[in-house]
Amino acid sequence: MPDYLDDLRFAHVLADAADAATMGRFKALDLKVETKPDMTPVSEADKAAEELIRGQLQRARPRDAVLGEEYGIEGTGPRRWVIDPIDGTKNYVRGVPVWATLISLMEAGETGFQPVVGVVSAPALGRRWWAAQGHGAFSGRSLSSASRLHVSRVSKLSDASFAYSSLTGWEDQGRLGGFLDLTREVWRTRAYGDFWPYMMVAEGSVDLCAEPELSLWDMAANAIIVTEAGGTFTGLDGRPGPHSGNAAASNGLLHDEFLGYLNERT
Repeated sequence: MPDYLDDLRFAHVLADAADAATMGRFKALDLKVETKPDMTPVSEADKAAEELIRGQLQRARPRDAVLGEEYGIEGTGPRRWVIDPIDGTKNYVRGVPVWATLISLMEAGETGFQPVVGVVSAPALGRRWWAAQGHGAFSGRSLSSASRLHVSRVSKLSDASFAYSSLTGWEDQGRLGGFLDLTREVWRTRAYGDFWPYMMVAEGSVDLCAEPELSLWDMAANAIIVTEAGGTFTGLDGRPGPHSGNAAASNGLLHDEFLGYLNERT
């Protein structure tokens, strides 16, 4: 079984380069922001960071395919790098420090492409999280200065902390009733949003998080980090991994009950 540690080290190199590019334009008064066809914002920093990562991948991993939020899919084969240059662009353009570059390596297997390496780098928070299949999940400033991550052992919803992004997506899908029932059942709720609650699930500081509509690049890195920390990452349909177009992550002990609430329709 491959150990993926060389790929993990390279993913850190990619994240270092992206961090330098994104932090260089964070809070810039002349930052250029456009609206994409799906009505979400994209900044010049999103594009520059993805171009930088793609350039390094082309030089160092020319046989690997690349899928990125801004420039789509390029290449074919059993290995695919999945890139979200800035997860949390709305925060980025408003000067809120909760945003990150998400980098994942996915490899083809019997169940399709699955993430085997993930790095989530949030330079404005001074935080980075990472994982490689079979090697656990970690957080720290570098590979040599890191702490291993473990999900919580909370086993009752009434003791659980639940994180989410917003209410509108749940309402649009007719899931708001079950979602609100869940918020009344758990101990605490907070709308942290984007990558951060998944990292807090991996760290054990949050027990549950979910989002009703996502793309692969929003989830791939998060999925491997949560699972390598001992947690469970599925779609709302219960399918393991980042392929369902939505996500539910937990410490594993609460997952089935958690999904039951999120799949209640009104």
